[in-house]
Amino acid sequence: MSICITGKEKTLAFRKLTLLNALEIEVKTGLKMTSKMPSAYSIIKKEFNLKGNKKDVLRKFIFLLLEEKILVLKS
Repeated sequence: MSICITGKEKTLAFRKLTLLNALEIEVKTGLKMTSKMPSAYSIIKKEFNLKGNKKDVLRKFIFLLLEEKILVLKS
């Protein structure tokens, strides 16, 4: 099975979700995606101008994605 993501808006949304998942792993385990690249934490802080420790940035980033309707809460 393969998935094709087309369009700039969908591609950027997928990138944000990937950064969210990477940051969740960093918070839970302390591991980074790779040692040769900046961490998801530093990328998110820089690109989205968020401040705080990893848990604060994760919480703020989740709220940002909810506002942009990239994430949707299930009831």
